[in-house]
Amino acid sequence: MPRTVLTGLKKYPVSLSVICAMLDTGGSTGRLKHDYKITSPGDIKWALLALANTSPAMKDLFSFRFENGQLKGHNFANLLITALELTTNNYSKAIKEMKKMLNVSHQVFPATLDRSNIFAILENGKIISGETNIDRPKHNGKLKIKKVFLRPQAKAYRPALKAIKQADMIVIGPGDLYSSIAQILLTKGIPRAILKSRAKTIYIANLMTKYGETNNFSVKDFADEIEKYLGGSLDHVIYNNLVPSIKEIKTYLKVHPELLSLVKADKNLPSKKFIGANLLLKKELIEHDPAKLSKVIIKLLKD
Repeated sequence: MPRTVLTGLKKYPVSLSVICAMLDTGGSTGRLKHDYKITSPGDIKWALLALANTSPAMKDLFSFRFENGQLKGHNFANLLITALELTTNNYSKAIKEMKKMLNVSHQVFPATLDRSNIFAILENGKIISGETNIDRPKHNGKLKIKKVFLRPQAKAYRPALKAIKQADMIVIGPGDLYSSIAQILLTKGIPRAILKSRAKTIYIANLMTKYGETNNFSVKDFADEIEKYLGGSLDHVIYNNLVPSIKEIKTYLKVHPELLSLVKADKNLPSKKFIGANLLLKKELIEHDPAKLSKVIIKLLKD
């Protein structure tokens, strides 16, 4: 679950367990993994910050990114998680220490601790290696991704499987379809655990399509791909049905050139499974409103 979902849900009397993607290869995380052979701190860091119950100054500190010198591009939280892993020689202990520092009461788990890499097969047969190259394509991003896979196969982190088994609701997304969500669903043990769970499975569709990953995708296209990697059906798909003005869309795309267009809702979607709602922030940002999104999720949980 991304920060928008977590910041909304943590205000409710629920117990959250977050399972994070672990195969980031770019930026600060990629450099630290290469230099120190550590586990990825990237996605777990953002989950911890979203769930933190601490002062704004502490959140700013952990979010701080160096702009000059040898540390240029590095995030403070990434450096701290790396140092904790190297001193404890135990990634799980490192995350527990981070939880204490940020006063996090919910659970945050890696999807896997195995060393693996994600690959994408394009429609022309070319294979793209690495999360970063899928996320920010150096190849022709107009080519459709036919399939993604992990090599070597990664096994799920056992406490993450236990959390899935005990869940009342499993929320997937929103997030990058192939470079983030699919890598979790490709982790051995996770799809089976989700399908065997008594929990409702909910997918939150993205607001915008992304160059190189989801060009021209509709709400149903997103849901179909999730079900393909899950190996079974979702109970519900939540999507935004408010269409911003053309001016708002153009303004947002200038800031986010990696995005292409608004995700369109298909005609005649089954209303019991596909739940459309106004999920946007009121200000001129095409981003999920945490309060609106969590309200829909909690209603489904109660139902």
